[in-house]
Amino acid sequence: MKISILLVIALALVSLPLAAENVEGILVDKMCSGKIVEKGYGAAKMHTKMCALMDNCKASGFGVVTADGKFLKFDAAGDKQALKALESTDKADNITVKVDGKISGGNLKVKSLSLS
Repeated sequence: MKISILLVIALALVSLPLAAENVEGILVDKMCSGKIVEKGYGAAKMHTKMCALMDNCKASGFGVVTADGKFLKFDAAGDKQALKALESTDKADNITVKVDGKISGGNLKVKSLSLS
């Protein structure tokens, strides 16, 4: 009986929708994110628009490096929004972004994205 109750509770928790979150940080491509996270948030600020738009970097997708040094990879919709934002900005580096979405693991399902 106790196992049945625990199973029902566990299933209920798993099926809860993920909470919406607002995330701020530096927009970077996934290909460069590993080196950037190793070096810290300051390295994210120096990451350039030109690099992020190189073919291989652009193809890897995008994400945000947060102030605490974590990288959250965007979903496909977020990648499209990030690419559009990058192509339209005049900033060369330190491309800060505000993202509204849902975090699951190390990924971010993007609802909306804006450069700040």
